[in-house]
Amino acid sequence: MNSAAAAWRLQIHETLPSTSDLCRERAQAGEPAGLAVMARMQTQGRGSRGRSWVGEPGNLFLSVLLRPKGPARDAGLWALLAGVAVADCVPAPVALKWPNDVMLDGAKLGGILIDSATDAGGGIDWLVIGIGLNIARMPQIPGRRVAALDGGLRPEHLTAAILERLSHWQAIRERSGWFVVREAWLSCATPPGSLMTLRLQEREIAGAFAGLGEDGSLLLSIEGRVSAFATGEVWREKPPC
Repeated sequence: MNSAAAAWRLQIHETLPSTSDLCRERAQAGEPAGLAVMARMQTQGRGSRGRSWVGEPGNLFLSVLLRPKGPARDAGLWALLAGVAVADCVPAPVALKWPNDVMLDGAKLGGILIDSATDAGGGIDWLVIGIGLNIARMPQIPGRRVAALDGGLRPEHLTAAILERLSHWQAIRERSGWFVVREAWLSCATPPGSLMTLRLQEREIAGAFAGLGEDGSLLLSIEGRVSAFATGEVWREKPPC
């Protein structure tokens, strides 16, 4: 493990209900930044929008605890930073899909989940980044195209690589701000002008991808007008009912 990855306090567990839940508990108890928790098996993983994350043995289940300075509205930008860090490490040509998906050949390889709390001044008190990647087995999820690497990559080795890249991109953010992170994310994303559908609860909005806002929001061009969206689920085709 290189020096950047070694700076993290890595705990490896055989089985956990959720690596992010453990990091949340530690954060609420006052744990300082730099904790990283990896599990070889996860039984109650959480995905975005309240979904469960299927924890097939041999896949990657990793969460890290940070206490970054910045307003609470910056919390979502950390999903972009984590996505770029993951893309740097996966030995396959992955794409990033807003706001937190890692895609391989148009199917979901993994996802990133952000948990955070706000301090009395409106800043980020703590932030947990949860990362799940199908590196060994592909779970069966009804209505979803799912991918796996299945290339013999060990979770411990990928964890060390991701921790190093998280440190790398944190340093870039501190030195140059979020602009460089957003540009790196965009270089891994669908090209501008690509048609997509955004689902907001029961409403669907069709438009063309127009980039990211300064706060990491999705920009869609809809009938010639660009609108920003802070939440939602993106589909390159019509969402399933």
